[in-house]
Amino acid sequence: MMFGSGESFDYVECSKCGCLQIIEIPDNMGRYYPNKNYYSFENKQNNYNALMKILINKRDEYCLLKNNLFGKLINIKYPNQFFSILGDLKINNNSKILDVGCGSGKFLFRLKELNFNQLSGIDLYVEKEVLSEKLEITRKNIHQLHNEQKFDLILFQHSLEHMYDPFETFKKVGSILSKNGICIVRMPVKTNYIWKLYGVNWVQIDAPRHFLINTLESFNFLLEKTNFKLQNVIFDSNDFVFRGSEQYKLGIPLNALNSYSINPKKSIFTPEDIKKFQEKAKELNKEKLGDQAMFVITKS
Repeated sequence: MMFGSGESFDYVECSKCGCLQIIEIPDNMGRYYPNKNYYSFENKQNNYNALMKILINKRDEYCLLKNNLFGKLINIKYPNQFFSILGDLKINNNSKILDVGCGSGKFLFRLKELNFNQLSGIDLYVEKEVLSEKLEITRKNIHQLHNEQKFDLILFQHSLEHMYDPFETFKKVGSILSKNGICIVRMPVKTNYIWKLYGVNWVQIDAPRHFLINTLESFNFLLEKTNFKLQNVIFDSNDFVFRGSEQYKLGIPLNALNSYSINPKKSIFTPEDIKKFQEKAKELNKEKLGDQAMFVITKS
């Protein structure tokens, strides 16, 4: 439904843990990742003025490195939750960081702007590789990395659900994660609340790109079987779960001209609707009933 192709794909729901898994992976998955239209390959520029850029840099620098009071004050008013969590993990400018399924590398380029200097990204569908002194983005999967390479932080930012072999993937993570390293997984989570509310119209099924959609139970099982320990779970759903799923119920693709993601003014939602969606998402996050979460993981 993202692009409105009209295709249908079959998934199976596990009777024990409730996870969803695609039954048959289509041939030539590359055609479902058009570089110009798929969100992780977009290169949208933020049109901030010079002062705003300075303020954002100070805030993000504080979140990651905890090194300036001015940034701390900005973060109180305009928080960056994800960077704050990364900062609590005590990464620094010399940490070796790998972003798996990095898309165009927006996150890595942001870290480079903040003077991180050992950054790597991999993505099977990236159009343009980047090879520079502080940042590399290459067209490959995680299994093509050498076990001698060690990373202090490995991230899967809405990429694990696109992989057909999560068990083998986490075994590989165990080989390339440093002794005290940390793995962060951000991904959709199938919870009873969202599944009962939307079922097959749930926007984060995202067929056929999402091969496996975990529940909390299924992901914990995966971690146990691959010798990892879950340190923390932070649910971080937003209004997207509601506006995307409500559109799907009405047959409106995410990339339609009247989609909220494309043109809010032409969408079916009022500003009041969006505000209600945002408030409801916050409530669900507190109750761990939202539809996506961030998992902080270490070796057992």
